[in-house]
Order: sequence, then C-alpha cells, then structure tokens
Amino acid sequence: MVFELNRRLAFWVCALLCLWLVPVVSAADENASASATALEEVGSVSGVTFTKVINYPLFKLGENSITLKSLLVLGILFILVIVLEKVVRERVVMRVFEKTELPEALEYGIARILGYIFMVIGFYMAFQFVGIDLSSLAFIAGAVGVGIGFGLQNIINNFVSGIIIFAEQPIAIGDRIEVGGVAGRVKKISLRSTTVVTNDNITMIVPNGDFISQTVTNWSHGDPKVRIRIPIGVAYGTDTALVERLLLEVAAENKKTLKDPEPSVFFTTFGESSLDFELAVWTSEMAQSPRRFISNINFAIDQKFREHDIEIPFPQRDLHVRSGGIEIKKAADSEESAAV
Repeated sequence: MVFELNRRLAFWVCALLCLWLVPVVSAADENASASATALEEVGSVSGVTFTKVINYPLFKLGENSITLKSLLVLGILFILVIVLEKVVRERVVMRVFEKTELPEALEYGIARILGYIFMVIGFYMAFQFVGIDLSSLAFIAGAVGVGIGFGLQNIINNFVSGIIIFAEQPIAIGDRIEVGGVAGRVKKISLRSTTVVTNDNITMIVPNGDFISQTVTNWSHGDPKVRIRIPIGVAYGTDTALVERLLLEVAAENKKTLKDPEPSVFFTTFGESSLDFELAVWTSEMAQSPRRFISNINFAIDQKFREHDIEIPFPQRDLHVRSGGIEIKKAADSEESAAV
C-alpha cells in the first residue's frame, strides 16, 4: 500500500514538473541567440579576469615574484611527490627487499628513510620548477629556526630520536617492549612516534624521545629467549628436596618452557614466615603472552603443592597481653583521684 502511494505521488510530481518546464523551454528557445552572444562576451571578460588573478604577483622572493598560479602548481607538485613516494616505497622498494634475507624491521626502517630522502629531493625540485630560489628563504629559515628552538623542541626531539631509532635499531617492529609504564608489541615506527599495541588490543602512541631518554625493556631484542624467575614460599618444616623436585616437574610439564637451557630451583632465603624458593625457567613467551605464561606456572605450582600437602604460609603474628602493667596503671590512677 505504501509503495503504491509513493508511485502515485511520484507520477503527479513528474507531471507537474513537465507542465512547468514547457513554457520555460519555449522561452529559452526564443532568447537562445541573444544569450549565446552575451555568454561569449562574458566568457572573454571572465577569461581575462581569471588570467590576471592567477598571474597577479602576491609577493617577491629574491628576484622572482610568487603568484597564485605558482602556489597552486607547487601544491600539486607536493601532492604528486607524496603519492609517488608511497607508490615507490610500497611497489618497488619493498618488493626488492622481499628477495633479500634482511630482517623485516630493518627492511621497514631502510624503506622509510629512503622515502623521506625521496620526498626531500622531490620538494626541492618542486621549488626549483616553480622558480622559488631557496637561498632567498634564508631569513625565513632563520626565523623558523628560532621558533623551533623555543616552541617545537619536543617535536624536533622526537624527530631526531626517530632517526636514531631507524639507524641504531634498539627496537623493531614485532618487539615486546616496556617503556614509561607502557608494555606491548611494537606495531609501527615513524619519525615522530611509535605505535605500541598492548595485550588488551589497546593502541598506545609513544613519542620517540621516550625510547632515547628513558630505560627501555626489550624482551625480543636479538634473542626472544629469556629466563623468568617465579618466587614461591613454603612453610617451615617442609621437605626442601621434595619442593625442588615438584618445582622442576612443573617446569617440565609446561609445553612453553624451554628444555635447553634447563630450568633451575634456588633456595633463596629463610623468610620470617616461610622458606623462600625461586623457580627459574627459560621461555620465548615473554614476547607473546608473558602474564599468561607466569599465570599458568603459578596455577600448576599451587595444584602440585595441594596434591602433596605442602603448605604455602602467610605472615602470622603472636600477640601477648600482659595484665600486670594494666593493674599498676589502674592503682596509680585511683591514688591520684583520692589525693584530689
């Protein structure tokens, strides 16, 4: 029903529109010749005006005058340089790297550096094509340098830090890192910042300056194999040899624990309430899921200790109340009240 009403409404609207266009079209036919002559005159005038506008000198740089036309051409050339840089980097450079045995992170870093060099050369050629002499921009460059020194210190710091990261490769794409309270896997490295994705799939944007000025923990740098130390305490009187055997069994039963190097158990100290041990295992999971790996080890230790009735103690305190001191204080208080 609704569809039928819409069809009828569309039909009557089209009919009314046709009736309205009939006199308009007839009037347009009568004035066609006069309108054509007028349009030719206006077109010639507007063409001259448009040419004057785009060629009007806005300001001078050295001996050359900068016009609106040159600025438009410069903007188009900049866009072409950026597009060409992306195409060359993704279609040519990365395909060449696919045939090499270089690490993926190093390939990405080299490709980015080559892309930035390409853009610098392209921007310079664009200035030369338009006729802008860069030597005439020395005064402007000095003023911009002062502004950078005072207001853009952090940006320049992050930019230079990004170049250092690309050159030295302290971190790479895919590495598991911790810096400034942020822990996760490196997903992207740019000149200003680095993208880190946490295990909760939260994307953190970290300035590159933090990787140079702060202490960075890289669990994957060079070799993803690391040793994890898991502390555990048992009650006094527990068979320490049995504890050592059970902890080694837990390490051996975990599929993500490396067999070479072998796991170890250390008797660290006699604590206030427990005998303190430490299970040291080698694994490559710190670059993947460190918390899950440690959690699985703790679950297995708790289950193994329960099966063998080994107690995991908690701090205990003995409270002794002496009644003699309280009675003396009460007697002293009663003597003072009687004297008053």
